[in-house]
Amino acid sequence: MTRLADTTWPELARLAAVGAVLVVPVGATEQHGPHLPVTTDADIAVAVVEAAAALDPRMVVAPVVAYGSSGEHDGFAGTLSIGQEATEALLVELGRSAVREFTHVVLACTHGGNAPPLTRALDRLVAEGHPVTGWSPRWGGDLHAGRTETSLMLAIAPDRVRLDRAEAGDQRSAGELLPLLRSAGVRSVSPSGVLGDPAGARADEGERLIRAASADLATVVAGLHRRATRTEVIR
Repeated sequence: MTRLADTTWPELARLAAVGAVLVVPVGATEQHGPHLPVTTDADIAVAVVEAAAALDPRMVVAPVVAYGSSGEHDGFAGTLSIGQEATEALLVELGRSAVREFTHVVLACTHGGNAPPLTRALDRLVAEGHPVTGWSPRWGGDLHAGRTETSLMLAIAPDRVRLDRAEAGDQRSAGELLPLLRSAGVRSVSPSGVLGDPAGARADEGERLIRAASADLATVVAGLHRRATRTEVIR
């Protein structure tokens, strides 16, 4: 696996010359209930991208984008949001810069709140003719800090999960909750910050989810290797 953080520019130039794809993990820094760290989304993004890169020697892992659009989590300590406009601008400029060297760039996002600015950034980049793709995992399960994310963090960093503090939050469906979150934020429906129920979370379930997501990402990147001259957006 090749991490940008561990590699010199001449080494990266050689990789770029043979068609390396740069994958940028895109997360957030925001509350994840009383039992998960505020870097959960960023940690998950890195874990999935690095697992995918272990399957593909021509995939280069960029440092994580650790801040994003998290305004719906305002009012919880530790939430650091740069908002939608700044997130969009950041991703556009990263894409423009990275494609000067790499055959293709993938923005691998694991924070749902980043979806609107990511979509707009991709639209701008593609309209400019840049070979940039967006990818996000399809976890299923509950929305935020519930069983799904707790299982993922038990697989990634079990020593940072406070299971003794875990509690259920609002368990309504995404269709019911999303309008409320947009209008009044997470705190309006869940004082703990949890949307779902962490009960039953297991490390082996998290490992399975990471394997499935990383395999999907690796398949997307393999397709980009085969179609290096095409710009493709995965939504």
